[in-house]
Amino acid sequence: MEILQYTFFQNALIGSLLASIVCGFIGTYIVTRRLVFISGGITHASFGGIGLGVYLGINPILSAIAFAVMCAFGVQWMSRKTDVREDSAIALFWTLGMSIGIIFSFLTPGFMTDLPSFLFGNILIIGTADLCLLGLLAIVVMIVFALFFRLIISVAFDRTFALSQQLPVKTTEYVMMALIAITIVSTLRMIGIVLAISLLTIPQMTANLLTFNYKKMIGWSILIGWIDCLLGLLISYALNVPSGASIIFVSILLYALTRIIKLLCRN
Repeated sequence: MEILQYTFFQNALIGSLLASIVCGFIGTYIVTRRLVFISGGITHASFGGIGLGVYLGINPILSAIAFAVMCAFGVQWMSRKTDVREDSAIALFWTLGMSIGIIFSFLTPGFMTDLPSFLFGNILIIGTADLCLLGLLAIVVMIVFALFFRLIISVAFDRTFALSQQLPVKTTEYVMMALIAITIVSTLRMIGIVLAISLLTIPQMTANLLTFNYKKMIGWSILIGWIDCLLGLLISYALNVPSGASIIFVSILLYALTRIIKLLCRN
């Protein structure tokens, strides 16, 4: 328990809670709307913003947010307005972001010390700025869902029906894509580019085993996500392994256990 006295571990606990809240809301929309592949593309495309930020000497998180949002809008526009298939648009921006990130990382003088944390995540190095970003994002996400909950559900479950009811579907989709992009970037310090999409999908998949109610699914996703983070932190501390990988391993293990228990209960 003495580790709780350290500021870095306190930040990790607060950060994991805030990230679980944000991912609980946004991840439920992603899973329901079947946007997992798009989110994976945005995750890897954000590396282009990180490379540009480091090369230009600006905050890589801020540049990654701007780059990820533009890529998210690009995928949305190309898949709706042109004859380009959605998976092809995702692949285009996915590879564009990764190539730009790699090029500018190599062009940056010296060694990019933060590169491993962006790729694989390290929740123990998140600071006040990261917590402020997650806290602000959590507030914004909760307000958006509170004000437009019925609209978000309509778009998530049946886009065609929402269009027939003259609902602002396109605006909703762009707003949600922006929130998805910002959520992904805000969790990069915790989980890393390689594993970021997992925190937005696996706790929600586990929650979906427990309930089909959208509101309850959000609540369960937040709780399960935070449990995953706490147990992953303990494993990371005990075994001295990357926290991002530990958190995702725990989340997959918890999903498997939940599924097995559900199958046994049926029998």
